[in-house]
Amino acid sequence: MKHYLQFSDFTADEYDYLLARAALIKKKFKGYEKHHTLSDRTLAMIFEKASTRTRVSFEAGMYQLGGSVVHLTTGDSQLGRAEPIEDSARVISRMTDLVMIRTFGQDKIERFAEYSRVPVINGLTNEFHPCQILADIFTFIEHRGSIKGKVVAWVGDGNNMANTWLQAADLLGFKVHLSTPGGYEVDEQLAFNGKPVHPGCYEVFQNPLDACKGADLVTTDVWTSMGYEAENEARKKAFADWCVDAEMMAAAKADALFMHCLPAHRGEEVEADVIDGPQSVVWDEAENRMHVQKALMEYLLLGRQPG
Repeated sequence: MKHYLQFSDFTADEYDYLLARAALIKKKFKGYEKHHTLSDRTLAMIFEKASTRTRVSFEAGMYQLGGSVVHLTTGDSQLGRAEPIEDSARVISRMTDLVMIRTFGQDKIERFAEYSRVPVINGLTNEFHPCQILADIFTFIEHRGSIKGKVVAWVGDGNNMANTWLQAADLLGFKVHLSTPGGYEVDEQLAFNGKPVHPGCYEVFQNPLDACKGADLVTTDVWTSMGYEAENEARKKAFADWCVDAEMMAAAKADALFMHCLPAHRGEEVEADVIDGPQSVVWDEAENRMHVQKALMEYLLLGRQPG
């Protein structure tokens, strides 16, 4: 049994399979062809952080695979408050086949997985967002081919998305250009779990415009992630120069893509003419969460499938 708690949990070979499988599953979806490989299987979704895309993509995806879904919110589950996390894991995993958790601290999902009898998926934590980066890489491949050897410019907060991009670069052989305001840098020990990394998988830039130079993909996230709302005003001031605009996109390669995991705040972390412009693939990126997660759920429950 495998869990998917951070991007580094899988190997490059497993990602090759997952990305190819996601392409097949998406093709069948677009052709209205049934793909019920998880009939009679049940996914439990536990949300301590609210979500639109995570809920819709996992729930719709599981139904499209022929399975069913149990949706639990903070009031229904209260991980570690009304009941110890370890006990919740023991109980929920006896009644379902797969668990997706979207919560605050990575420690919660790791404790749950330790006592779970079924695979556990990280739907987002403060530290990592592996399903989103899986979707982003799949989207890049759809539009531009292999991401190996390419440059991804990360402009903004050194958050869970940035951490996960670094893990992906280390594993899949591309490079991240990181640019964050002072005080909001990536914690490299956290991102790489204190392990050695491939030299040259990332480079830090003080100026976000420099980070975008020569990039194949420019990507960002909101300045204030869920759980950090008290810092909102301070962050607005600190991040004022980290808004992805036409000048930054012009510094990137002529065919560079723009991505954002959404929801987006036009005029803050990205200008409207960028996110709504011709280089933006954010809507494909959002849809692809569902397709890669279907491949992921199928793989965790059934292993590699033929065809």
